[in-house]
Amino acid sequence: MPVFQLTDALNFPPISLAEPDGLLAVGGDLSPERILLAYRLGIFPWYSEQTPILWWSPDPRLVLFPGELKVSKSLLRVIGKRVFTVTFDRAFAEVVKRCAEVRRKRGEGTWIVPEMIDAYLRLHGLGYAHSVESWHQGELVGGLYGVILGKIFFGESMFTQKTDASKVAFVHLVERLRRLDFHLIDCQVATGHLIRFGAREIPRHEFLRILAGALEGIRASGKPV
Repeated sequence: MPVFQLTDALNFPPISLAEPDGLLAVGGDLSPERILLAYRLGIFPWYSEQTPILWWSPDPRLVLFPGELKVSKSLLRVIGKRVFTVTFDRAFAEVVKRCAEVRRKRGEGTWIVPEMIDAYLRLHGLGYAHSVESWHQGELVGGLYGVILGKIFFGESMFTQKTDASKVAFVHLVERLRRLDFHLIDCQVATGHLIRFGAREIPRHEFLRILAGALEGIRASGKPV
């Protein structure tokens, strides 16, 4: 099947035309309008410094329903001891940059290239992108960030520089989203780390059905965490 080349026009091809690995389109830009449209359609950008902008819609899709969160006994003990102080939207830019730096230091490469950082900083300024931070003795040691539309949190990346720091931030996020009746957290693609938290794969058509319900009657704006 063809991979579509995007133009300046603000649209995407039908996601049913995506490649088996989820790749749908190439090119376009990282304007807030295009990224938000992509999320509303079940698409997200993911690429590297060696490639053009790539747009994906994988099938199946890894998601976490807030009510299905699983937390190990050892992590519950860490949370109970209050080893970390957790905040929301206190250090968004630093969280995004740390996510990129940690991956580079591990030699993994990163899709959080400078253009992506700038794009999500703009989304944060517009009230769509949010971060959760873990602090230890006043130092930022872990966190995560993503985008909120309607009642869905679209997770992007996380980092940790102290054992369990990002896990604690993630648990605090999920618990808050559960209290706010969020439908799900979009984890995009499967990882063992998230599966251990209770995330599971669902067919893309089911994800799109839930997405439509989460956005129904809600203007495309971020809901503050």
